[in-house]
Amino acid sequence: MIGIDWGTTTLRAYRLAADGTILTRRETPRGILSIEPGGFPDALRAVVGDWIAAGVDRVMVCGMAGSRHGWQEAPYLPCPADLAGLAAATVTVPFPDARVRIVPGLSWRDPHGVPDVMRGEETQILGAALGTEAATVCLPGSHSKWASLAGGAVTRFTTHLSGEAFAALSQHTILARMVDAHAPYDAVGFARGVARAKQGGGLLHHLFGLRAAALFDEVGEDEGTSFLSGLLIGHEVAAALEAGVAPPVILIGAERLTSRYAAALDAFGIPHTMAEPDAAARGLHLLAARLD
Repeated sequence: MIGIDWGTTTLRAYRLAADGTILTRRETPRGILSIEPGGFPDALRAVVGDWIAAGVDRVMVCGMAGSRHGWQEAPYLPCPADLAGLAAATVTVPFPDARVRIVPGLSWRDPHGVPDVMRGEETQILGAALGTEAATVCLPGSHSKWASLAGGAVTRFTTHLSGEAFAALSQHTILARMVDAHAPYDAVGFARGVARAKQGGGLLHHLFGLRAAALFDEVGEDEGTSFLSGLLIGHEVAAALEAGVAPPVILIGAERLTSRYAAALDAFGIPHTMAEPDAAARGLHLLAARLD
């Protein structure tokens, strides 16, 4: 089969053996934002047409291709949701060359009734954590996700705007004058930011505190960017811990980000592990198996 993780800016494709082993992987910047209306079939052919021509006739797709701005909308499935529920809710897409199904995203409402959503992460989460009795999974990024699993199902999750907030704060606020966006990662500065996040006063006060500390030469430009990163990630981790986690926390994502979250979790004394690469591919294979 073919597994497709089709995100906003990137498309990752996997050719999988019957047992789920990855035979070939491809990555291209053909995320949904780059696809013109009606262009999804041709975009898919351009990436995996040769695999389909060689006889692979099943394609499982997760991610933003199932959004209302994607190929075809796959309505959100409310939590709790497991592999069987996700597989049953997949949407068939008309495509003459192969059998294509799109995996739905998940939705959840917090205790105050406010909705939250994810697309694509659900497949990574179940691919990485299936088989664990209880787990907490963290997927760092522009919109970081923290998900709780129990009994093989995603029971709840929260989204944190940390990555996007970091970009906005470091480029478009007074803090842009206090940090050097091109400075290399500074582990000491990051640790200082996480330590500050563990103190009282709230995020907004802590953010202005970075400006004041820079004015008094207590935080230099070379460490300011890492301090800001640690401050935001530290507050995110603190919020996740307040909601409750089942350690060890499973981290999914690029090493550049997961290593920072690992350092923050260490600062809070929370055990953690790294997920195997290509969790989405494993999740897509497991979903396909539920359809057989």
